[in-house]
Amino acid sequence: MFALETAAHPENLRRIAIDPVTRVEGHGKVTLLLDENNKVHQVRLHIVEFRGFEKFIEGRPYWEVPVTVQRLCGICPVSHHLAAVKAMDQIAGYGPLTPTAEKLRRLMHYGQMVQSHAVHFFHLASPDILLGFDSDFTRRNIVGVALDHPEIAKQGVLLRKYGQEVIRHTAGKRVHGTGAIPGGMNKALSLAERDEMAKDIDQMIAWSLGAVHMVKQLHETNPGFYNVFGEFRSNMMGLVRPDGALDFYHGALRAVDADGGTIFDQVDYATYQQVLEEEIKPWSYMKFPHIKSLGAENGWYKVGPLGRVQAASFLSTPLAEAERQAMMALGGGKPVHGTLMYHWARLIEVVHAAEMIRDLLNDPEILGLDLMADKGPRRHEAVGVIEAPRGTLFHHYRVDDDDLVTYCNLIVSTTNNNQAMNEAVRTVARQYLDGRVITEGLLNHIECAIRAYDPCLSCATHALGKMPMTVELVDPAGQVISSLSKG
Repeated sequence: MFALETAAHPENLRRIAIDPVTRVEGHGKVTLLLDENNKVHQVRLHIVEFRGFEKFIEGRPYWEVPVTVQRLCGICPVSHHLAAVKAMDQIAGYGPLTPTAEKLRRLMHYGQMVQSHAVHFFHLASPDILLGFDSDFTRRNIVGVALDHPEIAKQGVLLRKYGQEVIRHTAGKRVHGTGAIPGGMNKALSLAERDEMAKDIDQMIAWSLGAVHMVKQLHETNPGFYNVFGEFRSNMMGLVRPDGALDFYHGALRAVDADGGTIFDQVDYATYQQVLEEEIKPWSYMKFPHIKSLGAENGWYKVGPLGRVQAASFLSTPLAEAERQAMMALGGGKPVHGTLMYHWARLIEVVHAAEMIRDLLNDPEILGLDLMADKGPRRHEAVGVIEAPRGTLFHHYRVDDDDLVTYCNLIVSTTNNNQAMNEAVRTVARQYLDGRVITEGLLNHIECAIRAYDPCLSCATHALGKMPMTVELVDPAGQVISSLSKG
C-alpha cells in the first residue's frame, strides 16, 4: 500500500474535494482526508469520467480505426491517429514505409508536439508560474497572462498556431485529419505548403528557446521552491533509437531507475506485455501500469517530457541537447525529479520538435510523391507505439478474417503516469498542506502538480469489464456516513 493512498479510519476524518481539477483536459477530482489538526491522512486523484473506447472499437473495420480513435481527444488526436495507423500498417500487411511517407508522418507528429506543448505551457500552466500559485484566482488564467505578459502570451498563441498549420498541411485538417493511412500517406506536400512552413520556422525555434530560458531563470531565482516542489524519486520510460537518442515517432522501449540505471533497454514495443502489466484499483477508472519484474509497489514510472528526456542518452538536435544538458546538470549527473521540472523538459522538447521540423522542411524527400509501401501478407495482431506529447502511447489490436477488430488495448500516456501523478499530489500535500489552514491558494498547489504532467484524463479511462464504482453517502457537513464499492 502506498503512503497516503488509504486512511486507516476514513470515517473519522474531514473530507476536502477539488472538483473539478481545472486547466486540464478531461474531468478529474482530488479528495483529501484530514483530521481535526489538518494533518493529511489520504490523498487520491480520481478520474471520474468514462470513455470506454477499447470496447467501442471492437467490431469496427480495421481501416476505420486510425480516424475513429482520434475522437478520444481534441488536443492530441494526431498521437492516436499515428499510433493506430502504425499498428494497422502491419495488420494490412504493408512493409516499411517509403522515405517520403515516414518523413511526412514525422512532420505531422512534430507539429503536434509544438502545438500541444504550447497549449499546455502557455495557456494552462503559465498562469500559475508567471502570476503566482496563490495569486488572485479570478486573474490566474491566460487572459491574466496576456494582460501582464503580452509578448509571452502572443508567442504562446503563435507557437500553437504554427504547430496546427503543420498538422493541417500534412493531415488535411488541424483537428481529426486523415493524412496517415495503413501503408503510408494519402496526401503529398506541395512546394507552396513547404515554403509557407519554412518561412517561419526559425522564429519558432527562437521563441521556443526563449521560453526554455525563461523557465530556467525562474528555477535559478528560487531553486528552493522550483527544484523541489513535488519532488519524489521514480523510474522513467520512453522510446529510444538504437543509438539511445530520444525518438518521438518510432523506437524501442527503455526504462531506467531513479538514478538513471538501466532496467530494460531496446525492448521491441510489440512485446510490451512481457515487461509491463496493468493494475485496477477500485477508486479510479484509470488503470495503474507498472514494470512487471519490479511489481506494483516499486515498478511504477514516469513518462512524458521529464521521463523520456532523462531515459534517453541524448537529443539528436544541437540546441535542444544543449538545454537538456543544462537541466540535467542540476542533478550532478543523476536524473532530476522535481515535479515542476516537467515544464522545463517540455519546453526543451518544443525546441527539439521545431529543430526537427526545420530539418525535414529542408529535406528534398519531403516533397516526394511515392507515398505507399509495398504490400505483403495480412496479420491478425499488431501493436503501434508512439511518444505522444504526454508520454508513451500504446495501441494494441487483433483483427479477424472479416477485417473486424476483435480486441483493443490502449495504454495512454496519462495512464502510464497515473501512479506518478498520485505520488505528486501526495508529496505536495505533505509539503504544503499538512497541518496548515487550507486556503484556495494551497489547494491550487495540488492542481499545479497535476498540471505539470499535462494529463489527458478523457483519453485515459478504459477500465471496462472491471469498472470500479464507489457510492458515498455524505452528510450536510461533508462527512462520509457510508460508502459502498464495487470492482
